[in-house]
Formats: sequence, C-alpha cells, structure tokens
Amino acid sequence: MSKIADKTEATPRSDLAKGDEHSVKTGRVLIAIATYNEIENLPILVERLVDTLPEADLLVIDDGSPDGTGQWCEDHAKMNARMHCLHRKGKPGLGSAIIAAMQYAIDNNYDVMINLDADLSHPPEKIPELLEAWQAGASESTVAIGSRYVPGGGITGWPLKRHFMSRGINMYTRWLLWLPMADCSGSFRAYPVNLLRKIDFDSFLSYGYSFFEEVLFHLKEQGATFVEVPFQFVERQYGSSKINMRKAMVAVWTIFRLGLKAWRPW
Repeated sequence: MSKIADKTEATPRSDLAKGDEHSVKTGRVLIAIATYNEIENLPILVERLVDTLPEADLLVIDDGSPDGTGQWCEDHAKMNARMHCLHRKGKPGLGSAIIAAMQYAIDNNYDVMINLDADLSHPPEKIPELLEAWQAGASESTVAIGSRYVPGGGITGWPLKRHFMSRGINMYTRWLLWLPMADCSGSFRAYPVNLLRKIDFDSFLSYGYSFFEEVLFHLKEQGATFVEVPFQFVERQYGSSKINMRKAMVAVWTIFRLGLKAWRPW
C-alpha cells in the first residue's frame, strides 16, 4: 500500500466495503470524488450520479472540510449502502486524494475507477460513454479520458487567461512526456484497476494538480492505451476554485522534472 493511502481513515463499515453487487454491463465500478468545502455541490452531484449509474459505488475522499462536506457524506452513507467515505487529516494534496482512491479501488477489487471533480464541472451523464469507451478499447489496459480538446468537447465559463494557461500546459506536457492525448490535464477519466495495480505510487513526484499529467506518464510506461471521449466542461457555479498561480507554477516545475526522466531515462 502506498504511503499516501496509509494516511486515510475509512468509514468503519465492513458491510459497505465489500461492493458485492455487480453490474452486468460495466462490471464493478467505483466513482471517486475528492472534496474540500464542497457542501453546496456534493449533494447535487451524488443525486445525479445515482440517477445515472445506480449500480456503481461512490467514494468521497474528504480532507477535513470545515463546511461539513465530510459529515454530509457520513450521514448520507447511513442511507445509501453504495456510499463510502475516506476522511483525511490536513490537506496533503488533490493528487494524493486520488492515489488514496486508486488504492481503495485496488484493495476492494473493482474493475474500473471513474474520477471526476466535485464541483459539477464534469457531467455525470457522460460516465456511461466513458465506460463504453473503456470496454471497447484496444486492450484491457485502455484508459478512457474525458476530453475538452477533441471535436465535440469544449469549455464554458472560463476567462481567456484560463484558456491560455490550460492550452499551454497541455502542449507543454505532450512535448515533455511524449503523451498522445489532446487533454492531459483534466481529471475526468476511467482507469482500469488491473493497470493501476502495476503503478508504484510512492515513486510519484506530484501529489498536487500535476498528478493528472504524471499518472498518464506512468500508465503509458505500463502499456496503457488511451481513448478520448468529448465532453463539455462547465466552470463551477458554487464554491471557489482551489487552484492558484503558485500551484500552477509548482505543477509546471514538477512536469519539467518528470520530463527529464522521460527524455533521459538512464
């Protein structure tokens, strides 16, 4: 188990951890949502997720949200046997929250893990298309990526500066890490758990926002194939974004360090 995953505290409800219901169409599906102060968004998102994919299990990884997000998850889990909660102390980083979710998916033998943001920017109604793309992939190691930058995809609600930064980081990442996809920086994805088992999470340089670029690099090294599914990204309406210029610059530096490995593997 990764060191990051060791820092999480799971809700002690063994009957909920088994996930013994199976979906004929998709196999055992885990939907992971990392949260910090998302009390306005999470109830809406969970309702839409349950309506869209009622056979999936939901995992919320909350970093001690002072607005009551984690407590809402606990209360809702008492009524929904498919809801699971991981509570973490402090704010060790978004990437580390996703690693904790990936480790949870591995430990509980899920087939596929869907990751999406808690702020309603990723439409739950697109998840069936991600799962279909994963199942129809060229191999059992196909990663399905929700993409803003392929035909049919797009972004609503961003200022020009944000568009410029996102396009720039994607071009930068594709060149440094030799990645084939148009959208390297998004987090709306379907990961095959059999492929996640091959990754050494303790080797990661990033536990922040650049995690999403770095994990693609490691998956590619493990033989992953990639397929992109277009979707329309909508900027959050409630709460505030957690990214800022300092975090963006840290991500740029981390990708550069990872690029040195890609270009000079020896």
